Amino acid sequence: MIVKIVFLFLIAMGVLAMFGKLRLPGMHRLGLDKSKCRHCGRHRIGKSPCPCGRG
Repeated sequence: MIVKIVFLFLIAMGVLAMFGKLRLPGMHRLGLDKSKCRHCGRHRIGKSPCPCGRG
């Protein structure tokens, strides 16, 4: 019984991971693609420069 629950949990986590990797069509228009640094890929919060110093 516990193995069945763990197996279903892992399947659910896999499905959620697949949805998390999707690119939404409105990302470019909303400016969500600019929230990451072009050099290191970190998420930037606000208008401050990236901590890596290059972005």
